Amino acid sequence: MKDYIIRAVTADGAVRASAAVTTEMVNEAQKIHGTTPTATAALGRLLTACSIMSDMMKGDKDSLTLQIDGGGPIGKLIAVGDSKANVKGYVANPLVDLPLKNGKLDVGGAVGTDGTLGIIRDFGLKEPYMGHVKLCTGEIGDDIALYYARSEQIPSVVALGVLVDRDYSVKAAGGMILQVMPEATEEQIIQLEAMVKEMPAITTMLEGGATPEDILAFALRDFSSYTFETAETAYQCDCSRERIERAVRSLGKTEIQDIINQQINAELTCHFCNKKYVVTKQELEAMLSE
Repeated sequence: MKDYIIRAVTADGAVRASAAVTTEMVNEAQKIHGTTPTATAALGRLLTACSIMSDMMKGDKDSLTLQIDGGGPIGKLIAVGDSKANVKGYVANPLVDLPLKNGKLDVGGAVGTDGTLGIIRDFGLKEPYMGHVKLCTGEIGDDIALYYARSEQIPSVVALGVLVDRDYSVKAAGGMILQVMPEATEEQIIQLEAMVKEMPAITTMLEGGATPEDILAFALRDFSSYTFETAETAYQCDCSRERIERAVRSLGKTEIQDIINQQINAELTCHFCNKKYVVTKQELEAMLSE
């Protein structure tokens, strides 16, 4: 079954929420980057959050970038999504592996907390919207919730989970982002707080076969009605020969000439999908003549 997202809004506009299953997406990322379980969980959580947040964007050409650099052994994590909820991601150290912490993968220890979460929204204007927040736990979900609270003044619940099997494949992955709107009453906020305390871990729900519909039904159980929309999501890299050639041209005449002088081709690898592109010496010379 394909991964998908359900985006819902309660009838009174008090709460908006999205839930997703991203098992295939995170499995694809694991195969591309050869990640260990800890790195798979970290990158998978970021990709899941990026897919849900990208699905919230409205413009066809809008894009979203999430960047985390917490000073931990995993290094920098990046996820990029478009308004169709297609995402791609990168982890600096895919082989990082830490002992379990309280019986769970130690994502926070791998990511670290000596750094920031950065969020870039590009709406096709002259300058993209950029915001950041200091990491609080490195667990990614908590840090995104903190970002929403501090940078956008939106109280949010962000629950992300990745369950890795013994063979390093992904058994289940998914998440939920629930946000309280200004229309919410004090009583509704109290109900939501009670729901959060009772809600099982996302991985527990997914392992038990829960769908995005089931997750939202639990999260919005105290609301009489809500409307929802469904969208597919997938790991999809949009690299191309044209983009690679633009990247080579951006090196400048001096550096391109240096490559030519070494009598070698230029070989570039896409960080997001590991696809290799070769630009021959003849093509480099043609770029210089242009």
